[in-house]
Amino acid sequence: MTNTIKLYDSAPYQTTFEATILSAEPVKKGWTIVLDQTLFFPEEGGQSADDGWLDAVSCKWTVTDVQIKDGIIYHSVMIPEGNKTAEPGMKVFGEINWQKRFSNMQNHTGEHILSGLIHAKYGFENVGFHLSENIVTFDQSGYLSPEQLAEIEREANRIVWANLPVTARYLSPEEAKDKTYRSKIEIDGDVRLVTVGEAADPVDVCACCAPHVARTGEIGLIKILRSEKYKGGTRLTILCGERALAEVSKRQEQIERISHLLRAKQDEAYEAVSHLYDENAAQKERLIGMQEEKIRRLAEEALAKKTENIWIFTEGLDPLPHRNLVNLLIEQNDGFAGVFLQINDMEYRFIIGSGTGDSREIAAILRDKYGAKGGGKPEMVQGSVCAKKEDLIRVLP
Repeated sequence: MTNTIKLYDSAPYQTTFEATILSAEPVKKGWTIVLDQTLFFPEEGGQSADDGWLDAVSCKWTVTDVQIKDGIIYHSVMIPEGNKTAEPGMKVFGEINWQKRFSNMQNHTGEHILSGLIHAKYGFENVGFHLSENIVTFDQSGYLSPEQLAEIEREANRIVWANLPVTARYLSPEEAKDKTYRSKIEIDGDVRLVTVGEAADPVDVCACCAPHVARTGEIGLIKILRSEKYKGGTRLTILCGERALAEVSKRQEQIERISHLLRAKQDEAYEAVSHLYDENAAQKERLIGMQEEKIRRLAEEALAKKTENIWIFTEGLDPLPHRNLVNLLIEQNDGFAGVFLQINDMEYRFIIGSGTGDSREIAAILRDKYGAKGGGKPEMVQGSVCAKKEDLIRVLP
């Protein structure tokens, strides 16, 4: 079978085309169809595939995935039950999902601009790229500080505003050997080079198989959302164009809602949250102090009774004070000590400990009688149980 003609190479802005089916094979979830030519870009080079539709004799088939292997492009197609099935030789009319295509073009060209600027200024290589329907990530071979990335982002958007040309053309191996360009892999055969800017003074030249915008102004906005250290370099998460606008708008809405709750202006939200955080930390510190005083008092009252085993039923303790109270009891008592923390009318969280016995024996009693859950070691067990206080007291030794 001959290689599929890639219409998206020469006509990235075209949305419809006609083609002839060369092969059609039924598979588990639909059909796999090969056309003589296609506008559908396959999953390749880190970018997700186009989707869209094929029309054949008034039957609309959904294209859900597109893959390429050895120059042949395979379309995964859903054909509704009762529709005419695909056959070799059949003429079809194709239409790509233009909104997704153009969004991918905006984001991919934006990534080229960023990678080109980083390579020119710092010499780092783009060593990984992923463009999905939701997010764009790419990996640089060196570390970039927040300050460096802020400047790169500003320069990238200046290039957008300059509305520079973006061109793509194939070069033979002989032509390509004298060219300077970025590429993550060694390429056999003709090389498709995408150039951002004027050929005499380009912003970036990179080997790439994907469709791109014709001019940088069509990107609209380039936004770096996040950076993180990754495998000795930097992983960047970005969005461009319509996706970037949607993300910035969403974050703006969140800031507006937060500001409303804080009764603060948007540009004062950080200071308001910081103040609230400090107040909360101080409140937590006061609460811990109160709980520590409470467990000291509970321990004194329980130990004063001088019983072999100590069982305390209480409420309003955080996990750490809960455990600390049990530790206080077993330090000064030879038997078992347990603290049952009431969650609601019929549920308790418990911690049981002992310096001499096996606390798992008490957990077993609670499990056998009331289906308690949890576990631990001989020194200490913890879990939860649903039962009335008086019933628990009756079965505890």
